[in-house]
Amino acid sequence: MRILIVDDEPMMHDSYRRSFAPVEHAQAGSLSAMAAELFGDDDGAGDDAEATGNGAASDPSPAMFDCVHCTQGIDAVAEVERARGEDKPFAVAFIDVRMPPGIDGKETARRIRALDPDVNIVIVTGYSDFSPVEISKVAGPADKIFYIAKPFEVAEIVQTATALGQRWAADRALKEAREQLSRQVVLLEQQAAELAANEVKAIHIATHDALTEAPNRLAFLRALSERARQPGRFAVAMIDLDRFKLVNDTLGHLAGDELIREICAILHHAMPTGGLVARLGGDEFGLLFETAGEQAAEMACTRVVHACAVELKVLGHAVQTAASAGVVTAGEGDNRDPIDLIRRADLALNAAKRNGRGVARLFDESMDEGVRVRRRIETGLSQAIARDELALVYQPIVAHGTFEIVGFEALLRWQTPEYGPISPATFIPIAEESNLIHELGDWVLEHSLDVLESWPGQYVSVNFSPRQFRRHNFVGYIMERCQRAGVAPSRLQIEITETAIFDDADRAAETLYRLRQMGFRIALDDFGTGYSSLYNIRKFALDALKIDRSFIDGMARERESAAIVRSIVHLAQSLGLSVIAEGVENAAQVDLLRVAGASHLQGYHFARPLVEAAAREMAHARYVQVEPATGTDG
Repeated sequence: MRILIVDDEPMMHDSYRRSFAPVEHAQAGSLSAMAAELFGDDDGAGDDAEATGNGAASDPSPAMFDCVHCTQGIDAVAEVERARGEDKPFAVAFIDVRMPPGIDGKETARRIRALDPDVNIVIVTGYSDFSPVEISKVAGPADKIFYIAKPFEVAEIVQTATALGQRWAADRALKEAREQLSRQVVLLEQQAAELAANEVKAIHIATHDALTEAPNRLAFLRALSERARQPGRFAVAMIDLDRFKLVNDTLGHLAGDELIREICAILHHAMPTGGLVARLGGDEFGLLFETAGEQAAEMACTRVVHACAVELKVLGHAVQTAASAGVVTAGEGDNRDPIDLIRRADLALNAAKRNGRGVARLFDESMDEGVRVRRRIETGLSQAIARDELALVYQPIVAHGTFEIVGFEALLRWQTPEYGPISPATFIPIAEESNLIHELGDWVLEHSLDVLESWPGQYVSVNFSPRQFRRHNFVGYIMERCQRAGVAPSRLQIEITETAIFDDADRAAETLYRLRQMGFRIALDDFGTGYSSLYNIRKFALDALKIDRSFIDGMARERESAAIVRSIVHLAQSLGLSVIAEGVENAAQVDLLRVAGASHLQGYHFARPLVEAAAREMAHARYVQVEPATGTDG
């Protein structure tokens, strides 16, 4: 510990030297105990003495003091400046008040304080030239100014030096800790800002078309789903360019891209006020706008089609453009399912193209053979269980890296005697709308739980539709089924879609929390295609996110798909969730998903959906044998 002594009397310097001269160890220990008792330091002086970095022993013996003596204030100021420059600052400065003929103690203290704000100053005087208040004003703060009257006792001066030295060391350590904390706070704020910026960028990439910067199909579906939940009549239109392929084939893809950008700008300009224009892919655009009725919607689309019938200069070439449109409206009592609205608008668009192109057509039921098919499926589905036409197949879910089978997804199949196999993508939505979904769901859950008895430990993953998830006492229903089958909750993974949880987010959050508390696994299926954002998904109790197969399929070809997959994986990792990539069909995709960080994989590359006996055999084998990914294309 470095101490500065400033006094013009040689005898006082002798007193200081005697006070700080080495003494017996026992006496030094006594001084340490006195200082600890005086200043309330239960840990003793030794630890703080070591904190000064001067190499002192654990006991604060006088040998630890490194004293510098000055007889004039101006010399003391120079010593302080030198000490600061050499990074050997003084912990304590003992200053006499009267030091003729140079500057007095008050001015000396003021200048020292200006150079070193951390030093503890002790005014040592037998006179009252200046009041403590006066000195504190120029050399404060007050808690770093102390006073000792002459003549002083040895113990008094040593205790003061020891205690103030310890305090000085503690103050420096505290200051350094605060500075380090401040730097960490700044760093964390920078990282948070960078993460927020990356999230915004990822969301923009995921929801916008790279060529036109217009909303893409995903954003259009989200906007349409949101609008369908609100009152009032609205219209959905599909528009594509006539003979666009000819432009690509004759002028090249760069010209085609430029034409798409030009048409997108025209659509924005001709669109009804407040409407949405989205590029759905290729030369196809989607429109969403408010309308008073069917005729008003058809007239609005006719104006848009006429706006597209212009001659444009594309990379120096004159191109005559034209477009066709199909439109459907949805009122309060109409079917407002987003997918079905797009399907019907597409049917109207096809009718417009068949009728000579360059026109807008309004959808009517005669265009929809699917309505009749729907009725036949609904009738047959109501009897499928009784006729024993349903079956389950199981597709393995493997851990990335080891390819160990951790579970199987149960998939429903329907084989009809009249029409053969019917795709779940066809009959599940019909079951959902007709309320047959509960009967089907009960059958699927019962048979899925039964197979677990023959598996060595894997879980079964069962899909639940939004209507099933919203049924009364869903949690109790699931638990009762598991107890009846004698299955531990941890062996059942509940797969739900984003639609199921975001229709009523608060209720969904409570339901998921209760399921997780009971031990069930929760996976969010088809993540990235529904309504959720990268931000608000964190409020739900989940175990895994399942990346939709459309993104996996596009990873090797589309920058946007790869960016979406990486964003989903990073989001899941930050939330402590696993990621199951669906639709993995080749080794190249396995490589890309390994780089992205996906934890689990599922798809034809590992196995097609298996009947119960084959799934049981694979479950006991525990591992999937696949071709190595090294050297694959893509």
